[in-house]
Amino acid sequence: MYIDKTGYVYRMTNSSSKYIFLSRPRRFGKSLLTSTLHSYFEGRKELFEGLAIEGLETEWTRYPVLHFDMSTAKHVNREQLEQELNLKLLKYEKIYGREEGEINANQRLQGLIGRAYAQTGRRVVVLIDEYDAPLLDVMDEEKNLPTLRNVMRNFYSPLKACDPYLRFVFLTGITKFSQLSIFSELNNIKNISMDEPYAAICGISEEEMLTQMSDDLNLLADKLKVTRDEIIGQLKGNYDGYHFTWPSPDLYNPFSLLNAFADGKMNSYWFGSGTPTYLIEMLNKYGVAPQQIGGRKVFATAFDAPTERMTDITPLLYQSGYVTIKDYSSLTMLYTLDIPNKEVRIGLMQSLLANYLHRYTNDGLTTVALLYEAIVEERLDDALRLLQTFLSTVPKCDNTDYEGHYQSLLYVIFSLLGMYVDVEVRTPRGRVDMVMRTPAILYVMELKLDKTADAAMQQIDLKNYPERFALCGLPIVKVGINFDRERRTLGEWKIEGE
Repeated sequence: MYIDKTGYVYRMTNSSSKYIFLSRPRRFGKSLLTSTLHSYFEGRKELFEGLAIEGLETEWTRYPVLHFDMSTAKHVNREQLEQELNLKLLKYEKIYGREEGEINANQRLQGLIGRAYAQTGRRVVVLIDEYDAPLLDVMDEEKNLPTLRNVMRNFYSPLKACDPYLRFVFLTGITKFSQLSIFSELNNIKNISMDEPYAAICGISEEEMLTQMSDDLNLLADKLKVTRDEIIGQLKGNYDGYHFTWPSPDLYNPFSLLNAFADGKMNSYWFGSGTPTYLIEMLNKYGVAPQQIGGRKVFATAFDAPTERMTDITPLLYQSGYVTIKDYSSLTMLYTLDIPNKEVRIGLMQSLLANYLHRYTNDGLTTVALLYEAIVEERLDDALRLLQTFLSTVPKCDNTDYEGHYQSLLYVIFSLLGMYVDVEVRTPRGRVDMVMRTPAILYVMELKLDKTADAAMQQIDLKNYPERFALCGLPIVKVGINFDRERRTLGEWKIEGE
């Protein structure tokens, strides 16, 4: 199966911009797009039969293509990076040759472009996939980042001088490094990452899934013994919700969606494919609590910004795919950023749980499963007693005295209940508002810190929660909880409506 994105390829390669940059999170199809460009510029018309570009392109000119995949240069030092560049250049020097005086990577690249042009009589296409891969692991290292960045800047430097010999230059990456730091000479790169015409260039739109993957939807529904509409709802909740500009179609994570169809089940594919240790370190560095990750209103300059100069974690969260655009106000020009979907939220919270529980993390996940069992069996009092007991057995860890630590832990645990039931958790400054939907009941919970369960219950009534959720058609149970900071666990709670 190939989801047809070739219409975007034609538009991009025949636009007024010769140098184009696209940022998308990992596993979003950037490499497939780059490979599609490679085949298109090689004039391989036979590969595009039946696709949109077949009706748009008439010439199918064959250009010399230099395609550099930098994903092989992760976790490297300077010497290893230079060795990687050497291997990549050697591949093309076997085709176009190398002159004696070309020693450094930039000299060799410039020589390659000039000879490819001279030997073929056609301008050269340069494709650089994951340009930032060598830099991602050292983004926060004052010593290594400048060193590796200088190696890459030197490698890319000939592109400006070679402009007369270039047909098209395309760069992809996850992060947006400042133009000055990497492409110091190229002042005419067009960044299409937030351009509305290219909103769906990577990822799978809902329309594409419903039409081009219709058979897969039916097969998955049959396997899981649910209706087609139910399977669409499950896929949407788990893997949909990405927007890289506004307005934008809803985009599904292609890696997760294809794996769900292949395996016949809903697993955490995208999150499980990369350990976000660096992300956890950065959350700690910038003092970001779990409940502060989503629900932010910011200007575009706060997230579509160079990551190596960031003063808060927003650019990294957005460019890495942990938050995405959920709304935009043309009046204030503020974007709303939030966690895209259930898969990302659960994966993120499971990773963060270890931050609070350390060696008790597995016990914490077991507790969440037992909580779910008690809640679905409508034994909410037992569920809260279980949580109270578990939290009281977690030993006091370092750095837990600051206000908010245990609210953050509770936020993570409540969020993880979303593995099993529909959960929406918000915690503005020390309060946890949780709305939890089981097949039979809608629970509305409010948490207070060092107050009383009655105060929590009054807050629920003050906010008119029951009226707000009356249309859901389920009985509503109100739960007021007081958290005892001194004992580091739940103090008292009150349940109304059972």
